[in-house]
Amino acid sequence: MCAVPAPRVRPRLRGVAEGRPRLQTREINLLSKFDVIQCIWSFCHSTVLLMGQRSGRQERSKKPEMSLSENMKAEEEDDREENKELKTKDQRLPLVFGVADLKNGAVGLYNIGQTCCLNSLLQVFLMNIHFTRILRRITVPPYASLKRNNVPYQMLLLLEKMQSGKQKAVSPIDLAMCLSTHRVNMFIQHDAAQLFLTLWNLVKRQMKDQDLVTKLSDLYTICVQEHLACQICSSEMKRNSNMLTLPLPVLDSNSHMLKTLEDCLQCFFHPEELTGHNMCFCEYCDKKTPFLQSMKLVHLPQTLTIHLKRFCFERSTNVYKLSHCLPFPQELDFNAVLTEQQSQAHGSEKAAWRYEIFAVVAHSGSTNSGHYCAYIRSLTECKWYCFNDSTVCQVSWDDVKCTYGHSDLNWGQTAYLLIYMKKHPQ
Repeated sequence: MCAVPAPRVRPRLRGVAEGRPRLQTREINLLSKFDVIQCIWSFCHSTVLLMGQRSGRQERSKKPEMSLSENMKAEEEDDREENKELKTKDQRLPLVFGVADLKNGAVGLYNIGQTCCLNSLLQVFLMNIHFTRILRRITVPPYASLKRNNVPYQMLLLLEKMQSGKQKAVSPIDLAMCLSTHRVNMFIQHDAAQLFLTLWNLVKRQMKDQDLVTKLSDLYTICVQEHLACQICSSEMKRNSNMLTLPLPVLDSNSHMLKTLEDCLQCFFHPEELTGHNMCFCEYCDKKTPFLQSMKLVHLPQTLTIHLKRFCFERSTNVYKLSHCLPFPQELDFNAVLTEQQSQAHGSEKAAWRYEIFAVVAHSGSTNSGHYCAYIRSLTECKWYCFNDSTVCQVSWDDVKCTYGHSDLNWGQTAYLLIYMKKHPQ
């Protein structure tokens, strides 16, 4: 396990000499810095002289003063070099991203300290050509400090590093440091579904172009309609909800294991009675009453992310993993899975609900000690790859099917996130 080095922070002294008006130009501000430094040095030098006189020694003030001036000049030179380097990268981006994806083959990401979950999700994002088309159009931040803390820009630089170099793997250290400034800790075990939402929201929040924000939302957002019907007065409530993942249970209401992905979808959209402590407040009855809750599908995006809820809570404290076998198809037609009562969409919308598997984020191990990897089908090569941190290899569909799970193999790989692509996007 490698520790991520702390970012280098240069000491800076700011201020304006006493009695002077506040000035705006960079050159005069720089002079004021030297004035302040000289004032500070004069005070320190007086102390040194006094100590030197008491001990029979005297210090020369000229050399330290020259050293401070040289340090300030070195800092300014470092800033210019950093901005020049970032500007060079910015100029290279259109050239690099104008070529086809995977021009250097599949490239891995080094694990820099419990970053297997991050690495797997980054590969899923960056192997999605619909996502990278949006990413390539972002507005580049104007300053070096903004670039360091901008998640979409750092993802863009990482993609450039992966596609322009000749390495079999690259380090995501710059992006990891960027995420740490947004309180995303890289040295703990992450839940892939939660980290996916965190990354997506950071990318969306830091995009300045509203047109790109709309395109990003359209690419991933699922819309469902929730129906609530009071069992006493028959009053109904409807509301639309947007979500980034479709959270499917792997157990039915009686805690029986569901056998296929289609069964999980049926269970999610099946009406459920809300009774006992799950009762809702009815405005017409003016009290809590039993309700019938049902979900209807309204809209499906180009990139559909399905979250298999394999981690369950037992007695509200203990978390355990459900590793039983749960097959998922290469092709998924929602019209064949859901009934007319389970969808609330027009004919043209429903006609596009045919999907093909694009990626699988798999988890191996237990809830306390686990590992993530990603199986991804290249949209340009139509080949499957396994991305296991820095190790990347070509695999077959039979290898992907090994992530179905097995009740007797708790340490084996089990699919946790399924990413499907529309077969015929509109």
